[in-house]
Amino acid sequence: MSPVFVGRSDELDTLNDALARAGAAEPQALLLGGEAGVGKTRLVEEFATAACRQGAVVALGGCVEIGADGLPFAPFSTALRALRAALPDELAAAAAGQEDELARLLPELGEATAGRHDEQGMARLFELTARLLERVAAERTVVIALEDLHWADASTRHLLAYLLRTLRTGRLVVLATYRSDDIHRRHPLRPLLAELDRLRTVRRLELARFTREEVGRQIAGILATEPDPAQVDEIFERSDGNAFFVEELAVAAAEGCCTGLTDPLRDLLLVRVEALPESAQRVARIVAEGGSTVEYRLLAAVARLAEDDLIEALRAAVGANLLTATPAGDGYRFRHSLVREAVADDLLPGERSRLNRRYAEALEADPGLVPADARVTRLASYWYQAHDPAKALPAVLDASVVARRRHAYSEQLGLLERAMELWDTAPEEIRAALRPVDYTDVYPPCGCDPAATPLRYLDLMAEAAVAGRFCGERERALKITKKALRILQDEHDPQRAAWFWVQRSRLVQGLARGDGRQELANAQDLVRGLPPSEVHADVLANAATWAMLHQPGPEAFAAAEQAVEYARMVGAREIELNARVTLGCLMVDSGDVDNGLAELYRVKEAVLQDGVAHVVGRAFVNLPSELESVGRSGEAVPILREGVTFTRGYGLLDSEAWIWGNLSESLYSLGRWDEAAEAAAGALGSAASAKPRGVGALRLADIAMARGDAAEAARRLAIAHAHYGSHDPMPQVLLPVARIAIGVAAEEGRLLDARAELDRALAAGFPPGTHRYGWPLLLAAAGAEADARALPAAADGRAEALDRLAEAVRKLTTGAPLWQAYERWTRAELHRARGTDTAALWSDVVTDFECLDRPYDLARVRRRLAQCLLETAAGDDERDRAAELLRLAGAVAGHLGARPLAEAVALLAQRARLTLTARGSRRALDPAESLGLTSRERDVLRLVSAGRTNRQIAEELFISPKTASVHVSNILGKLGVAGRGEAAAVAHRLGLFPVEALDPTR
Repeated sequence: MSPVFVGRSDELDTLNDALARAGAAEPQALLLGGEAGVGKTRLVEEFATAACRQGAVVALGGCVEIGADGLPFAPFSTALRALRAALPDELAAAAAGQEDELARLLPELGEATAGRHDEQGMARLFELTARLLERVAAERTVVIALEDLHWADASTRHLLAYLLRTLRTGRLVVLATYRSDDIHRRHPLRPLLAELDRLRTVRRLELARFTREEVGRQIAGILATEPDPAQVDEIFERSDGNAFFVEELAVAAAEGCCTGLTDPLRDLLLVRVEALPESAQRVARIVAEGGSTVEYRLLAAVARLAEDDLIEALRAAVGANLLTATPAGDGYRFRHSLVREAVADDLLPGERSRLNRRYAEALEADPGLVPADARVTRLASYWYQAHDPAKALPAVLDASVVARRRHAYSEQLGLLERAMELWDTAPEEIRAALRPVDYTDVYPPCGCDPAATPLRYLDLMAEAAVAGRFCGERERALKITKKALRILQDEHDPQRAAWFWVQRSRLVQGLARGDGRQELANAQDLVRGLPPSEVHADVLANAATWAMLHQPGPEAFAAAEQAVEYARMVGAREIELNARVTLGCLMVDSGDVDNGLAELYRVKEAVLQDGVAHVVGRAFVNLPSELESVGRSGEAVPILREGVTFTRGYGLLDSEAWIWGNLSESLYSLGRWDEAAEAAAGALGSAASAKPRGVGALRLADIAMARGDAAEAARRLAIAHAHYGSHDPMPQVLLPVARIAIGVAAEEGRLLDARAELDRALAAGFPPGTHRYGWPLLLAAAGAEADARALPAAADGRAEALDRLAEAVRKLTTGAPLWQAYERWTRAELHRARGTDTAALWSDVVTDFECLDRPYDLARVRRRLAQCLLETAAGDDERDRAAELLRLAGAVAGHLGARPLAEAVALLAQRARLTLTARGSRRALDPAESLGLTSRERDVLRLVSAGRTNRQIAEELFISPKTASVHVSNILGKLGVAGRGEAAAVAHRLGLFPVEALDPTR
């Protein structure tokens, strides 16, 4: 190797910049890619050396390849071990209280508890790891370098993705390297790289090959002399600038090995191996098959050489720079993985299986030859590669249990699939000795004792399906459930079949293949009429939850009640609590508000006490949501903030995102819009799946609409559509989406599109309990019709649209003072759309909202009441009341940044010659202050609103058509709209012109 570090100045500057930013408590994440041999490791070493000189602690970890398998969490375990050695007190303090969980990554911390096995268990481990690193890096800069990500196991990839998404504080640099030439189209790392590319916090570097000049400098460093230019040309052409091949070719040339310059590069890598003594070649082949690193004692047991002979063989391999000792000095590895791959590929098939058998036999004879946390996984890999099903099946199953215990569900799934592959080839006596209680956590009832019954193939399938769901490999899990259900067609085992149908329902929904209803219906048919059981209760609980979200009503209520009853009868506490969350929500939605909320509060306390994380997550999502549904937003906010803290601590990303979305909704209701926007951004940033992101986008669309940015609202609405998809329609999604779509269409002057959105929503209907979404939608549609009353183009179909709205208003329930106020408001808007609204009507609406904590809604209805008072006012009392109403509404609009409302208030006051400043001020209002329109532009806008063409405007105002066109263009720019229809809609919404001023016959 060249002692001189060649090139890479730009990349090193980027890494040093990241180090400096991390020193300022701004966590940094970098991905370093490049083809094999291009110099990634050398760059990391140079950076690590420089970082250490600046006082940083550098912890290196590498992904370990064992045959075709990766060792779960290997790079993180190695890096944490190095961090513990460098900062023992700091790491111990950071891990205090969580040692039993973190021991899954770092066994030195203690004994990992069995714990729960579900999606939350893995998420909890990830969250604890992220916070551990933040705490360790609170006072000094820490660099975590993870190499060879292309070999990373799935659990390592998931943990890295979580870490890079959620790092918030700490003086931390996370640097990961990977081979870009290995990342083919179906490589499992490829989706992760695409996901991380979307994160603004992650920087990605690609190492290019050396230029000819850099190759010359590298050769000069290797040979310690200036090379011949012709030799540089030849090596550069042959190596194509790959740093590792430059090394090999330079040494080959210096040793007079001409064949190295003509043979394939793979053969070049073997030239140095073939030049070694036979014993050293044999040792190299053994090391190549043992994995990325082989411990010395294990190597000695497999090589079966006298110790002196083994040492001499190793000395020759190390002297030829083929092998190097590990940093800990307890084993050996190839200097470069390309050489190991070349040597391993050169093994004969029989030779490979024989070596793996010897590795397995040596490890079985002395388990202490390898670290305890790697022993079971490596033994399973060795026996599998040895093609010995009798030995491989139990070893693979043991490894799957260890992977599950570490929450490495991706690796557990792969091992279980391998066990299913081995099942038929393993001897019957071996299978008969296996027990489900030893190898599975999933026991679909089979009417027998799992400890006394042989393990079945279906047991493996059940465990694999759950592992696939936990780790996000839903496609693989779905195929397993399909095969299992096909097998069960020939067996009478309804509870086991029902269990698989429930799993399939969850997977179908997760894969966006449907809403999962038919699968749950199949499960219900199978358990109907059977005695109560845990499976029966679980089927009912899932069916009730599905119905609550899709078709709420008496059937959902009955299923939830029965699920609670059955769960209590069979002692299934978790299912009971989960079903009680659903039941409490259905009680509130059906009108039994006090009892429903009381039940949800009781469940929340119970699940917190029991520590059932995923049910706690549901409680923190649903209880505040139900409080919001009855107008108790102020009560919901502290619970939601508590929920954010809880779910973040347990790594429940989707639950956290739903909570952020609900928090945004409640803050919006309370008039805290800036906080609401931050909460919506939290939903977008924390979600692991699509639907919670849709909620965040929808909340931002609401804020954009209220602040007068229809284009941004439309953009956010499109994002929400994309996240929600069309595979799983739910009223809680469809109705808010339709409401915002109606608002955007009305704002842009597309009343027919707004009516079409309304018609689709009315056709779908408002199931029981969905009034919280239905009333805002009906209000938006009624307001759009009222705002467009003066538009000639809106006359066609108006009567029918108003009749449909009135019919929907008559049918929709209220159930709480908030929705009673919305009902009265919607009816007032319908009267306004017909021109029959009165001050008395609006006064009742204002009175309703004055009792509610909804400042924006109150400001809107106050503005409507003021408008009615001014249009019918005959005395000073009415004008004074209108002025005060407008002053209050304007103050709220100004505070919230609700531009459309503020402009409407200002224009209404100007038309009535009122002042809206503090009492006693007499400054008159000018419409130009709000819209910037000149008096001529006001005249033009009035005619545009009446539907006049440019030529008609020119004739009426005695100007040229070209001048009229210029005025229209200026108006569109000042209003921030794209066309004449939108401009007219803005003018009518703001009440800029009296209806009679737009009479076409005038």
